Amino acid sequence: MEIPMLTDVVIILGLAVVVIMLFQRFRFPTILGFLATGVITGPHGFRIVPDTHQIEVLAEIGVILLLFIIGMEFSLKSLSLIKRTVFLGGAVQVFLTIILVALLLNLAGMALPQAVFIGFLFSLSSTAIVLKLLQDKGEINSPHGKTVLAILIFQDIIVVPMMLVTPLMAGGSQNIAQALLFMLVKGAFVIVFVLLSARYLVPWLLYQVAQTKSRELFILSVVVICFAVAWLTSRLGLSLALGAFMAGLIISESEYSHQATSNIIPFREIFSSFFFVSIGMLLDATFMMQHLPYILGLTLLIMLVKAAVATIAAKILQYPLRTSLMVGLAIFQVGEFAFILSKTGINNGLLSPEVYQYFLSVSLLTMAFTPFVINKYQPLASGISQLLGARPHLNQHTPDHDGDNDPLHHLSDHVVIIGFGINGRYVAKAAKYAGIPYAIVELDATTVRRERQLGEPIVYGDAVHSMILHHVNIHKARVVVVAVSDPVATKRIIISVRQLTDKVHVIVRTLFVLEMEENYRLGADEVVPEEFETSIEIFTRVLAKYLMPRDQIEAFTNSIRASNYQMLRTRANRNHPFGNFEIDLPDFEVASYKIFSRDDGIINLPLREANIRRRFNITIVGIYRDGQIIHNIDADTTLERGDVVYVAGSPPDISCFGNLIRE
Repeated sequence: MEIPMLTDVVIILGLAVVVIMLFQRFRFPTILGFLATGVITGPHGFRIVPDTHQIEVLAEIGVILLLFIIGMEFSLKSLSLIKRTVFLGGAVQVFLTIILVALLLNLAGMALPQAVFIGFLFSLSSTAIVLKLLQDKGEINSPHGKTVLAILIFQDIIVVPMMLVTPLMAGGSQNIAQALLFMLVKGAFVIVFVLLSARYLVPWLLYQVAQTKSRELFILSVVVICFAVAWLTSRLGLSLALGAFMAGLIISESEYSHQATSNIIPFREIFSSFFFVSIGMLLDATFMMQHLPYILGLTLLIMLVKAAVATIAAKILQYPLRTSLMVGLAIFQVGEFAFILSKTGINNGLLSPEVYQYFLSVSLLTMAFTPFVINKYQPLASGISQLLGARPHLNQHTPDHDGDNDPLHHLSDHVVIIGFGINGRYVAKAAKYAGIPYAIVELDATTVRRERQLGEPIVYGDAVHSMILHHVNIHKARVVVVAVSDPVATKRIIISVRQLTDKVHVIVRTLFVLEMEENYRLGADEVVPEEFETSIEIFTRVLAKYLMPRDQIEAFTNSIRASNYQMLRTRANRNHPFGNFEIDLPDFEVASYKIFSRDDGIINLPLREANIRRRFNITIVGIYRDGQIIHNIDADTTLERGDVVYVAGSPPDISCFGNLIRE
């Protein structure tokens, strides 16, 4: 028995494997590979799969599962933490794009409902492509990465109301007010149903299913919930996609959401691939080539409009021009949800076949350009901001400025912390605990305002600008800690610091070991790569589980750190004018330890009798006692329990002495 649909599936998936492997060589997104597969196999291409109806059925399932996953990943609690960025930044980007696109099309002679709907389409960006590229670059937690994520979240949310409003815009009802009222009633019913299901019904049901410990039953229950809610909303006259989103939202509030997501994702990947293939099948390559000049012009116009609008949205969130430009250059493309929404427009007569072909062509080109732009958007943003003569954002530009009485102006011998993420927060806590003065430079205005209210000495600004560094008295600081997630910004900050002072000790946090050499070359004194420290933490815990003595573990990790950092640093500083210093003073270190020992051979004895230099091969250079530093160390000086002693010598000798006095 032959199944025609099976033949089409084998052809599409087999060709997709070849096309995507080819695209991966050129670092093109996977979505473009599926779209290209559709173009090749579709009725406008080589007509390998002439009947697209069955593929469209699979595509509809893909849309349902796609929005179901989005709903499950959507958390009201996590959203509340970045609500200002999501709703203010996202609303400005979406609605301003809609207004500009609709205005341009209406002036060109298009009817207002169609113009507004096309504005809907072009206001949406590609969550899948952009987040994948930012994750690959390790910038998802950078200031521009967080802003991009927040705007994309708003787009994912707003696409659902857009689907609901589209039939009303098409004039599907003679009485718009009555239709709107019915839609609100239906929406209220769905919201109440979602709240009750999420609070009571679904957690109880999934608990009963989980009690059986049957993986098959759990997957089946989750799929039934997804399609049942989608069917319910469809029967109410709302979209299947809305129902799928609501079903995901119901499960997201339960403790089983992560397991449900992991079970559904493989199905989503398969079926959503058919959705993108079906979109590619609709693209008429002949039409695209015949109208290529107009399509290229429209593509460039849409890219510029969207990039400018997203830049404005980030500026309204009080980010510097460089960061705002990076946000704009990241989300200039048209996204996958625009394709889903376009189907609603076609069904309601808001998109003619010719306009739809223009939309498809422009959208695919913007998506194709995205990887190339994001790979270069940091130097592009820097160049544009310098060309426009952007002024650095100082603390006085924020509403909470204290004027000339700012205590940051009087700091000296302090720590400057650049970036107030997890690393920056722990450095600040350690400095506060030790009584060390510090100042923080942060780009997120919301964080600045919140932490200022909590009493943190924090300033808003971009530390790549010397004016910001002057503001925190960088020339009087002892240590600068650069703890930002943007590797390009990190390098520019090091350069800016070194242009102002050579005395400050610069400690840099990076993600990868490969970034160390360049940071050392630019002037960093110490570079701490997270992947290296993470590996040390992992094998430390492994050794602890095998009951290796703690002192041996510490000695081993210290030797690993010493050898690897020394190796990397020696390599990085091979062209440094003082590169031979390590030959003259090999393995030389200064360290401090607090004395806990009660050993009467060390404490309460003159140093000539304790004979510490001969016994441990170290030199005591200072003692901190009762709030004062003792500099004049002689043979009659004694050590007391509770002293902090500063010693110089080789790392192994210092470690040996430190272990003794800490016991």
